[in-house]
Amino acid sequence: MNLSAGGPIKLMIGTGDIVSSIVNEYMDYVRRRDPDQPEFHQAVEEVIESIEPVIERHPEMRASKIVERIVEPERVIAFRVPWIDDSGDTQVNRGYRVEFNSAIGPYKGGLRFHPSVNLSILKFLGFEQIFKNSLTTLPIGGGKGGSDFDPKGRSDNEVMRFCQSFMSELFRHIGPDTDVPAGDIGVGGREIGYMFGQYKRLVNRFEGVLTGKGIGWGGSLIRPEATGYGLVYFVAEMLGAKGQSLEGKRCIISGSGNVAQFAAEKVLDLGGTPISFSDSSGCIIDNDGIDREKLSHVMYLKNSRRARIREYLEKYPSATYIANEGNSDHNPIWNVDADIALPSATQNEINGIDAKNLLENGITCVAEGANMPSTPEAVEVFLSNGIQFGPAKAANAGGVAVSALEMSQNSQRLEWTREEVDNRLKGIMHSIHNAAAGTAEEFGCAGNLVAGANIAGFLKVAKAMSAQGVV
Repeated sequence: MNLSAGGPIKLMIGTGDIVSSIVNEYMDYVRRRDPDQPEFHQAVEEVIESIEPVIERHPEMRASKIVERIVEPERVIAFRVPWIDDSGDTQVNRGYRVEFNSAIGPYKGGLRFHPSVNLSILKFLGFEQIFKNSLTTLPIGGGKGGSDFDPKGRSDNEVMRFCQSFMSELFRHIGPDTDVPAGDIGVGGREIGYMFGQYKRLVNRFEGVLTGKGIGWGGSLIRPEATGYGLVYFVAEMLGAKGQSLEGKRCIISGSGNVAQFAAEKVLDLGGTPISFSDSSGCIIDNDGIDREKLSHVMYLKNSRRARIREYLEKYPSATYIANEGNSDHNPIWNVDADIALPSATQNEINGIDAKNLLENGITCVAEGANMPSTPEAVEVFLSNGIQFGPAKAANAGGVAVSALEMSQNSQRLEWTREEVDNRLKGIMHSIHNAAAGTAEEFGCAGNLVAGANIAGFLKVAKAMSAQGVV
């Protein structure tokens, strides 16, 4: 099957056109089969809108039901996770692994531990992961998993017991050539360590089945930093395409975990100024700029003390703290004068009102560090007003890219230097930007990185699925 692009065609994302019959047909199919999965519907609709011209040009893809197959996970695993808390009481959580697509390599994607975890969220994340992983140029398929367990406020021993119970079921379904999970929200080095130890104990093998491991026992240098660094490298590529750089740019960053922290670090490296962080309780705005000393304090608060971001003001009282009101129709962190916005907290954190606030406050570039942090209404505002927009599946692919590099190092029993991994990461983000930008131009929508990333990622997976038959 020839899946090359043809001449220019009009794409619907960012144009405000009425959704076509093809999009409606596929979305009716998805909603009918999974009626209670809104996050999954949102992720699928964005991709389907982008790839509509590909489907129109290749009727053989409709005949072989490529789309119907790609929106259906190859495997969904759900299981109970019983464990004992420090009071001796039995707790029961629910665990999942969505093994979505292995057309181009073993399933690859994070594990999320958070009370909000459900099948809709994991399917949206796993679906996005298919195309994100495809864009990295590395041979990895898409998957996602996790649990509704909340590690916040739990002791190390409680987290260890939960992780051991979780892995006691998950180990049956994963392996270095089958499915290689990583971390995500609520799953950092501590949790990866406990899960890896239990996996090794159960299978009696030391192998690269999890990424994000510690240095000295299979981990890769730059892995904790990778998503944040990669996000900023992608922004540098976006700006470079316009003859600009990060030098002197003020950057709004949401979140305060690994992605946000290391995005701020790389912004500083490239001459920009981060001015904000947030967590579930609220956000801090420091108009004086967050320098390396202040960033180090944020890392201490969040990584060592696991404190709330509002405690930043105890040391730097000139900053402003705004509590999360919950019922507000907008997020105050996006109503600040700045040049660049890097949403790095969670899905749908920027709505249509937030996007308009960003536009009015001078934002010219938005790149997604979190997964699907912008609602469709927000994306429409960005694209229709000429704001440069880097979608998550392209902009935050650095994390999974370095996870795949960790897999390569594990397979070779090697450990690359920090400089080598960082250079490979920078090169991968350059390639992702070129693929998204080049495909967008090839399909007649130059500058639309949403469409470009979706089409480029889809074409690679669709070609592999076609070659492998109906499986």
